[in-house]
Amino acid sequence: MIVRFHAVANWLWRMHIPLIPWLIKVFYRIAFGVVLPPSVRLGRGVILSYQGLGTVIHKDAVIEDRAVISTGVTIGGRGGRTGAPVICEGALIGTGAKVLGPITVGKFASVGANSVVIQDVPPYAVVVGVPARLVRINRPEDIPDYSNY
Repeated sequence: MIVRFHAVANWLWRMHIPLIPWLIKVFYRIAFGVVLPPSVRLGRGVILSYQGLGTVIHKDAVIEDRAVISTGVTIGGRGGRTGAPVICEGALIGTGAKVLGPITVGKFASVGANSVVIQDVPPYAVVVGVPARLVRINRPEDIPDYSNY
C-alpha cells in the first residue's frame, strides 16, 4: 500500500507539485512510522515489510526493482560525504540494518540484520556485522524468491 502512495507522490514531485507529495509523506510518517521522501526512486515490486515500519530512507536514495527492505532499516547519507545509497535489483536489507553513504548494494545481495554497511556490496554477496563484512557469495541459482516475504 505504501509503495502505491509513494508512486503517486513521486509522480507529483517530478511534475513539480510540492504540497500533495509533502502531505502524503506526512501521512505515512504518522500512519506507518516511515520516512520516505517523494524524491526517492523506488523500482517495481519493491517490498517494504510491515509497510516500512521504522524505516528511514535518504531523499536521494535509489531502490531498484524487487528489492526487499525490512523494518527499522536506515538507508541514509554519511556525514561529510555527498550522495546516497543505491540498492540494486533483488537485494535484501535485513531488519535494523544501516546502509550509509554513497555506496551500492549489488544485485541480489543480502545484508544481515543489524549490520552497518559502509562499503560497496558486490552482487550476490551476503554481508553481516558491524561494520558489515563479506561472508559468502551466492550462486545465482541459489537466490531465494522474496516475492511472498
